[in-house]
Amino acid sequence: MKRSQILLIVGASLLWLSGCGTSTKFSDFFKDRNAAESTDGDVTGSVPSPDGQQTDAGLLGSDPKDDLSVAKLYYRQENFGLAEYYFRRAVESHPKDAEGWLGLAAAYDRLRRFDLADRAYGQAIALAGPLPEILNNQGYSYILRGDYRHAQEKLAAAKAAAPENPYILNNLKLLAEAQRKAKAVN
Repeated sequence: MKRSQILLIVGASLLWLSGCGTSTKFSDFFKDRNAAESTDGDVTGSVPSPDGQQTDAGLLGSDPKDDLSVAKLYYRQENFGLAEYYFRRAVESHPKDAEGWLGLAAAYDRLRRFDLADRAYGQAIALAGPLPEILNNQGYSYILRGDYRHAQEKLAAAKAAAPENPYILNNLKLLAEAQRKAKAVN
C-alpha cells in the first residue's frame, strides 16, 4: 500500500473518531463499525468482553472481538478503565495504528491521566501527522484539564486546517463557555 493510501485510511478513521467533545456524553466518541456482525466462533483471551465471552486479538477492525473493537465498546459503555486496557493492548500489538493511539489518548483523558494522554497523542501525530481531528481531540483534552490557553492553540490550529468541521466548531463553543464560567467564578 502506498503512503498516500495509508494516510487516506488513517485520516478517514481519525475523522470518524473526531467527535470527542460534541455532546455532554463523551460516550458517542466511538461508533462500533462491527456492531451488526455476528459474534459466533472460537475466541481466546484472559479478560471477558462486555458480553461475557473471551476476546481474540485478530486483525484490528476485522473482528468484533479484536482489541480495538472491544475497546470502543467499553468506551461507549463509559467503562474507561477497560477501554484503556484494550486500547493499550491494541497499540501494543499494532503500534502503527493511529486510530488505536487516538482511542488510548481519549481513554486516558477520561481517566484523568493527562500525562499518558499526551504521550498517546504524540504517537498518533507521529504516525498520521497533525491532522485536524487529532488537534481537535487534543484541544478537548486541554479543556478537560482547565488549560484553556493550550486548548485555544490546538483548536485554532484544527480550525485553520478544517474551518467547517462541526466537531471543531463545537469544541470552540465549549471552550468559550468554559472560559466564561471560569472567569465568572473568579
